Amino acid sequence: MIGFPLLLIPLAIVNIVVFLMGLRLDRLQEPVVTVGLPSLQSWTVTFSDVLLALGLLLLFFEVVKSARPGAKYVTDHLLSFIVFAAAAAEFLLLRELAHSTFFLLMLMALTDVIAGIAIRAVRPKP
Repeated sequence: MIGFPLLLIPLAIVNIVVFLMGLRLDRLQEPVVTVGLPSLQSWTVTFSDVLLALGLLLLFFEVVKSARPGAKYVTDHLLSFIVFAAAAAEFLLLRELAHSTFFLLMLMALTDVIAGIAIRAVRPKP
């Protein structure tokens, strides 16, 4: 898993939904499941919520992966930057992807790039 940017997964899912399945991103707000809470309230989980939760989980694994000693830092960091740059270009240039869910996934990709730089900067040199 060292060379694979994990945040590519939720971004690819959004691209598949929009470009291969032909759905609008507004449809991401449709409920997937409704969960009853002990407070007797209902919590409606949307596909957008699932994608963002997946993105946060994968961001955690990306940060852990970049903090490991001996990791292929340059390759991982370059791939993370390419994922962010591609997501930013898609968000800015493609009308279909101008949506808050895609923006937040792009922001997670940026966080991955910045975290990689910060972790590398504070790591003690041998």
